Amino acid sequence: MSRILTGIQSTNIPHLGNILGAVLPAIQLSEDPKNDSFFFIADLHSLTTQKEAQQRINSVNSVAATWLAFDFNTEKNLLYRQSRIPEVCELTWYLNCFTPFPMLANAHSFKDKSDRLSDVNAGLFTYPVLMAADIMLYDAEIVPVGKDQVQHLEIARDIASKFNAHYEQDVFILPQAKTDENVMIVPGIDGQKMSKSYNNFINIFLPEKELKKVVMSIVTDAKTLEESKNPDTSNVFNIYRLLASPDQSVEMRSNFIKGSYGYGHAKTELYELILSKFAKARNRYNELMSDTHIIEKELQIGENKARIIARDKLKLVRSVLGF
Repeated sequence: MSRILTGIQSTNIPHLGNILGAVLPAIQLSEDPKNDSFFFIADLHSLTTQKEAQQRINSVNSVAATWLAFDFNTEKNLLYRQSRIPEVCELTWYLNCFTPFPMLANAHSFKDKSDRLSDVNAGLFTYPVLMAADIMLYDAEIVPVGKDQVQHLEIARDIASKFNAHYEQDVFILPQAKTDENVMIVPGIDGQKMSKSYNNFINIFLPEKELKKVVMSIVTDAKTLEESKNPDTSNVFNIYRLLASPDQSVEMRSNFIKGSYGYGHAKTELYELILSKFAKARNRYNELMSDTHIIEKELQIGENKARIIARDKLKLVRSVLGF
């Protein structure tokens, strides 16, 4: 059995790109009986940029509700808030004392903002160490990451190796990064990669009228209803095909090419597909967000399990360090 650990950013409601590119693949991975999945909401990490308390609470609930709405199995696996396991902060300090300054100075999370040092807080600088603590605290063997996070995984391995070598003990497992070359890239309503930072995302949990307004705002060219259109350069089609069945995709492609089929028709079909495909998840999400006590209960179950593992690991680390 492999222990898989995934950190989930707690920044607002996960959008369609997050769901197709991260949520559904991670849940599929967790359903493998050979895997043991630890999914945590990275609310401590969010503090580097998100300072408002209520915004963070809302974001955590939205993220948890999304994973639960898509049937993440909390009996077999763990879903928990990073901040509710304080052992991770203590371990971060210990690991900080084994982390060379140049290693953090070369980390992408810092270098990308190093030309604006007034915007860099210490939490952002030591972000990779907290990430390493998240992983090592639970003896995670496999960490699914995007290509932009591979360097942070290498930092975690380097810190673990240095600690183990210093004390001549295999205290920490060296985690392996899992990257997916075929990860789904979901275009936004403007054709760029769907992203909160571009404000071009589709929130599938919006009320129907609001959702339709977003879908109908997808950017298109100025071709008339009668003209033939290129589906491969159409933002509408490129989103639709990621959700549709092969037959549905073939039919819309054919409609684009033969003409007498407007972008309004295509957007309406996309909107109706989103409603039908995610009907169950939308209903469950709304139920959870209307009664966050259910979310709290689910998170506490995961946190109670995670805390036992974290305490045992930290007890070992303290002993090795002589505390």
